[in-house]
Amino acid sequence: MIFIQLILAHLLGDFILQPDSWVADKENRRLKSKFLYLHILIHTALSLIFLWDLTLWWVAVLTGASHFIIDAAKLTFQNIKTKKRWFFIDQVLHVLVIAGVSFYFGEFDLSFLKNQEFLKILMAALFLTMPASIFIKILLSSWTPSPDGPNNIQTESLTSAGKYIGILERLLVFTFIMVDHWEGVGFMVAAKSVFRFSDLAQAKQRKLTEYVLIGTLLSFGLAVLTGIIIK
Repeated sequence: MIFIQLILAHLLGDFILQPDSWVADKENRRLKSKFLYLHILIHTALSLIFLWDLTLWWVAVLTGASHFIIDAAKLTFQNIKTKKRWFFIDQVLHVLVIAGVSFYFGEFDLSFLKNQEFLKILMAALFLTMPASIFIKILLSSWTPSPDGPNNIQTESLTSAGKYIGILERLLVFTFIMVDHWEGVGFMVAAKSVFRFSDLAQAKQRKLTEYVLIGTLLSFGLAVLTGIIIK
């Protein structure tokens, strides 16, 4: 399958066979870096090797050329603040090019977009991301302490870490339910309890314990309920 072959070439060329020193040189010298062109040459060669068909040489050249254009755009426009964003844009564009080539060869069947079971699972997964976070935030709003209030909870945390932890745990719980492995849900509850125990013990605040417990139960509860409904 061309898609898998080109993805393998991409993973090898972009991550395994590209040293950090090459990446640093490209970021410093941008289009003047010799490692940019060496990287593209290696990527094109890998694509041809994995395709293992000389009649598809144009596919290897096409992916190599598109790789150069995408990398050149990233190096030209990215800065310290947008580096992370451009990394993901870069990877998504590379995969889209490979998907486009695979689609040209008729390897993709988009009939799954009309499959009701697939659409139900996709709908549930999307609900458990940001919509569920907003629901939980609203439900907890009456107990959320004000940072400047007299009863505030003093904690140190990464920006938006709680939101993304909640999204990941709900998606994992939903996945465990969909594949009929309920024991995974118990593992998730136990794992989160262990990691949270030291935080709650150090905080020595009953409000924090109750607030975290309510939020956790709501998060797990929504994921479990959504999984049961979809099943």
